[in-house]
This record gives sequence, C-alpha cells and structure tokens, in this order.
Amino acid sequence: MSVELPFETLPARFQEGAQCIANALNRCNRVVVSGHINADGDSVASLAAAGLILCALGKEYALYSSTGIPDYLSFIPATVCTSLKSLPFAPRSALILDCCDIGRLSAELAACLPKLSSVNVDHHLGGEGLGNLANWVQPESAATAQLMAYVALACHLPLEGRLADAVALGIVSDTGGFCHSTTDEHVFRLATHLAAGGCNIPQLREKLEARWSVGQMRLWARLMRRSLLLRNASVIFCAVRLRDFRECGATKEDMEGFVEQLRRLRGVKVAALLREEKPSLCKFSLRSFGATNVQAAAASLNGGGHRNAAGGTLRLALPQARISLLAAIMRRLDSEEARN
Repeated sequence: MSVELPFETLPARFQEGAQCIANALNRCNRVVVSGHINADGDSVASLAAAGLILCALGKEYALYSSTGIPDYLSFIPATVCTSLKSLPFAPRSALILDCCDIGRLSAELAACLPKLSSVNVDHHLGGEGLGNLANWVQPESAATAQLMAYVALACHLPLEGRLADAVALGIVSDTGGFCHSTTDEHVFRLATHLAAGGCNIPQLREKLEARWSVGQMRLWARLMRRSLLLRNASVIFCAVRLRDFRECGATKEDMEGFVEQLRRLRGVKVAALLREEKPSLCKFSLRSFGATNVQAAAASLNGGGHRNAAGGTLRLALPQARISLLAAIMRRLDSEEARN
C-alpha cells in the first residue's frame, strides 16, 4: 500500500525549485548527467535518479563520472561513461548534480560546460549554481537525491522501483542513516513514502555497511590508534599517509565513513581527517554536531559543504596542510566561543 505524497503539499520552496528544473529538463536533449569527481552515495544516487527521470521523459542521455562509481556502491544499477569521448552522442545539454563548484567537476566536463545548455541541482552551501538554463541550490535539503525526488514528482512520475531505491540511497548516505541535523520532517515524510511503496531501506543500509574488507579493518585500526585529541579533547584529528593504504592493503574508498566514527567520541566538537592524496596535495574532511559550523572553517580554506559536514583540498605537503587545517579549526572554535 502506497502513501501518497502529493506535489501540492510540498513546501513552496520545493515546489518552485522542482517545477523550474522539470520545465528546464523538458527543453533539454542529448543530456550528459554528471556529479562531482570522486562520487559518493548522494552523487551516485542523484545520477541514477536523474537517468530514470530523463528516460521517462523520452530524452537521450548518458551518465558520466570521470572517476567511475566506487566499488561499495556497485550494487546500484547505473552505467556511467568515464570519458566524454565515449558518450553515444555529442552532448547539447548538461545536468550537473550535487555540485555547484566548477572545481569539483572533471576538467574534461568543466572545459566544455560553457558550450552546453546546463541545469544544476545541488544542496551544498557556497554557490548559486553552474547552470545557464536553470539552477536549484537548496542547502536546507538533506541530499540532492531528495531534490531529485521532488523533480520526479513535478514530472508526474511515481517514486517507486529503481527510482525509489536511488532516492533512498542518497538520503541514507547524506543523512548518515537519518542522524544528521538536516534530517527534518520532510526527509522522514519522503522516506515513509518510499518505504510504503516497497523500498527496503534496512536492506539498503545493510548493503552500504556490510562491505568491509580485511584491508579496511587494518587501516581503521591503525588510524584509530593514531588519532589525536586536541584543544581539551574538543577536537579529534587524524592524518592519513599514502603509505598507509599500501601497508594495510586498503584503498581510498575504505576511508568512507571514518571521520563520522571519530565524531562519535564523547565531548568532541570537531572531527578532522586529513588525507595525503599526493606528496603536495591533501584532502580534508570535517564533521561536527549541532551549532559548531565546520563549513565556515572549510570555506576559509576554499572548501565547502554544510554546517556539520564539510571538506576541501589543500595544495600542501602533509605537515604544512596539518598546520593550516588545525589553525582554521581553532580560529572557528575561538570565534564561536567568543560570541557565546
């Protein structure tokens, strides 16, 4: 038995944005659909949902991810091209999902984006959108997949089958299993609708979580021992070296979810993970609870994200990157404490 989710009952901000994107997609064809590089759960889910919507609209489209789909998400039935040269057509339009920073697109797509009619749907802070045809950037939403569910409703498509599964993946991924502060009544209402329509959310979580390798277990054990408590145990920090992956028999994908585990330590306000990508390039991930704003700390380093989940890139060697990242975190905490 399905639970109705009438489009007219959605808040005005969701109706307006979803209808705007639905109208724009009706004007597009030969659409290349892409998210940010190094796709995560919400990015892959949004791509899969968009493909199903475009297929239902009778559009010619192709899903594109220069870095492919991570192994831990391989259960999602979505075929992607990893090069624009392998598309089955010359694209005329682009649908950019879960990304409103051109620096997070593949260089290949970023170079040709100005020549395409583009539509952008995203839920991150820090930009107005990359679309020249339509933009919907809604930071209050829990996931880009949530927004794509509303686009589907605006297109008069039922949220069932593979479309429902894709939306659920994005929501579960970007809410941390319904734990993050963006998990509001609209998220629960949508999840109720998906579950009542046959989507098996517990099974989806099992597929996401029961995926550890021996290499991942060894890597996490090493990093747990290495993690440092700073600033009277209000900050926990961990650095990941390139050689850690080789020595543990792990991959970069095995880091997914680690920083969230660090955040669980009682008394911690900010969890910070710094991963060496190359000898002079590091990626960082920040997590917090409640009012502590790690997005502001990330933004000071040209990163982005949400209040409680943010990240970015530092073109520095690991020791220098550590200094810069911790300084930004401490400045943010000092500023917040001074206001309180």
